[in-house]
Amino acid sequence: MTERNPRIPATPSALVDSLRNRGVAFTQEEREALGLTGRLPSGVLTLDQQTQRAYQQLQAQDSDLAKNVYLERLHDRNETLYYKLLTDHLVELLPIVYDPTVGEAIEKYSQEYRGPRGVYLSIDRPEDMQKAFATLELGPEDVDLIVCTDAEEILGIGDWGVGGIQIAVGKLAVYTAAAGIDPRRVVPVSLDVGTDRESLLNDPLYLGNRHPRVRGTDYDAFIEKYLNTASSMFPDALLHFEDFGPGNARRILEQYGGTYRIFNDDMQGTGAITLAAALSAVKVSGTPMREQKLVVFGAGTAGVGIADQLHDAMIRDGAEPEQAAAQVWLIDKQGLLTRDMTDLRDYQQSYARDPAEVTGWAHGDSGTSLLETVRRVEPTILLGTSTAHGAFTRDVVEAMAAGTERPIIFPISNPTSRIEAMPADVIAWSRGKALVATGIPVPPVEYDGVTYQIGQANNALLYPGLGLGTIVSGASHVTAGMLLAAAQAVADQVDPTEPGASLLPPVQNLRESSARTAAAVVEAALADGVATNKPSDPDQAVRQAMWQPVYADGVAS
Repeated sequence: MTERNPRIPATPSALVDSLRNRGVAFTQEEREALGLTGRLPSGVLTLDQQTQRAYQQLQAQDSDLAKNVYLERLHDRNETLYYKLLTDHLVELLPIVYDPTVGEAIEKYSQEYRGPRGVYLSIDRPEDMQKAFATLELGPEDVDLIVCTDAEEILGIGDWGVGGIQIAVGKLAVYTAAAGIDPRRVVPVSLDVGTDRESLLNDPLYLGNRHPRVRGTDYDAFIEKYLNTASSMFPDALLHFEDFGPGNARRILEQYGGTYRIFNDDMQGTGAITLAAALSAVKVSGTPMREQKLVVFGAGTAGVGIADQLHDAMIRDGAEPEQAAAQVWLIDKQGLLTRDMTDLRDYQQSYARDPAEVTGWAHGDSGTSLLETVRRVEPTILLGTSTAHGAFTRDVVEAMAAGTERPIIFPISNPTSRIEAMPADVIAWSRGKALVATGIPVPPVEYDGVTYQIGQANNALLYPGLGLGTIVSGASHVTAGMLLAAAQAVADQVDPTEPGASLLPPVQNLRESSARTAAAVVEAALADGVATNKPSDPDQAVRQAMWQPVYADGVAS
């Protein structure tokens, strides 16, 4: 008997390529042209019908993580259908494809691994970097956006090594769903420099570099090589940095922000969306931005990044740089930060106070407290980025209300278990005077006959539009003016002067919101002289650039 060689039946390329695959939406004529005859059921569904079915399948999943996995598989199979589903149900699905559910997916990345998406760059083989990007088979003009992470500080869950690629994938999904950035022109990147998480190092299934994080000169050289390689191979791409450790994040941005087209959402995005809420609040309080006094409780990357944005806004409103810096107070674990402290991080030093200023102030075991600072400073804005649940006590809120007529109080730490104060308490303790925004979604609050809508300082309200505007303008780098324009555009989408009105828009109309933000960013890039593309009508240029999740006419072979 002749031995027969087993043969695996071939799958036509049109069903394998997620960017081309339409599944049962292929018409009979398209199936004939693409060699799909007999490879699909006879029925032909429209994209809307496919989306309806996919949504039903999604709803049948028994957990948010299972929904995340379902969506990832759909993403791998049919990108148009994936983005159509995501766009149609954006408010519901944002927490599934991104924070907080993506955190679970990251933690289980090695155990649940299904296939690669993006580019994995290893610090152990930096010489492979250009070769790795070349495998994408994309030319210099084919990439608009690259999101990279070294995964040291992810979503409040910390260091998760190579699993952080999921954060880059999720971020890009939001860029596309919210702002129409073409998914064929984006790349997620893992910068694998090792991990300090012992559970990963000891896990035989862990897929990343199995050694502690590389730091110092080798790390810096790796980042510089990444920037040089990515920007030279894809000169039109915006290089988005995500979830880097506090020291590295700020240092990279300060060192390279004026040279490369880079953006750090943890610093600049968080700062700008909080600035948007502050700009809305200022319309109500009546105190101009140049006169605001800011206390930041939690002086890490996010807190100082927000301070930077508000500081720049004060200057643009007429404050001198020294005056603006003097109107910012930072509080961290060691209390109010002063210049004589030996453990200050480099990015905290510019806001540290002269020790002589606090002579006579009450000091405890943890230095000058938040309450003492609020009583002494009488700030107009109190910002929480500490993740210290309940830190904004009744005494603190009442002190804020005693010092200014309409206190602006932003407890933006998340999740709920880490928020500094719940809005219902802030409003009650301030007797309805506080202007509140949070980092978590919060239902309306009833107080004294008024319904207070609580705006969420969700970065997704801002960074997609900022990215799209940067791409459309071809800005050589992201300027402070572009960030302020994005914040102002978001703030302009609400009227905060009505009693109980939200300081920020909801995410229900995110695509329209992102388009308006992007147009404002293009105008700012033109005004700042960094635009390499100069559309006569920024709004029209933005809307024409937005990719739509539809099956295009005709079928590529």
